[in-house]
Amino acid sequence: MKTLKDVISLKFKTSESEGVIFHGEGQQGDYITLELKKAKLVLNLNLGSNQLGSIYGHTSVMTGSLLDDHHWHSIIIERHGRNINLTLDRHMQHFRTNGEFDYLDLDYEITFGGMPFSGKPSSNSRKNFKGCMESINYNGNNITDLAKRKKLEPSNVGNLSFSCVEPHTVPVFFNATSYLEVPGRPSQDLFSVSFLFRTWNPSGLLVFSNFADDLGNVEIDINEGKVSVHINVTQVKKNRIDISS
Repeated sequence: MKTLKDVISLKFKTSESEGVIFHGEGQQGDYITLELKKAKLVLNLNLGSNQLGSIYGHTSVMTGSLLDDHHWHSIIIERHGRNINLTLDRHMQHFRTNGEFDYLDLDYEITFGGMPFSGKPSSNSRKNFKGCMESINYNGNNITDLAKRKKLEPSNVGNLSFSCVEPHTVPVFFNATSYLEVPGRPSQDLFSVSFLFRTWNPSGLLVFSNFADDLGNVEIDINEGKVSVHINVTQVKKNRIDISS
């Protein structure tokens, strides 16, 4: 395919911070890759470079953050020649690609959810997408519907299920005054706690617990963006242990 205009749209949700959302490449050196990197959205695009090196077409644009929150996010890519509109959750970013070429020349198949192993160093270091996608539309073609009805030719539909499994986690939102108190286990001599958290605040108390029989306490907090653990033991000379990361 050799296109002057492209419109690609889809919705996704994932709890993974890395993964290729879609990829296409051509024998002329053209390529388009949309992927998650460190929970940000990265679009890599090349409409062509020449062998002399005087025309360098690679263009990379990054947008968004914390996209691994397992909430639905919508993407629209609109290209007319070198002019690109990249819209993530209604926030549009306009840019022009590098180089001097206007056509995207893709000789091979376009893949959604990953990229085929091409032997190039770039292909084996990238993770496939792990999560849910819906409403995939490529230049007027409803890819999701075609894949479900097995109308894509040629196609290699891997281990796909046409449903979205929800994770078995229940998030809790805390404001500045709320807290969650749970009963302790006085007969246990082991203290163990694990949790995931996300916050914009650089400081705050995460966990606090007194030990039974006035033996001390443990405190886990964020202090200027670092997680700190403080363990106070009343019956030991060096009674305070501090760990930060």
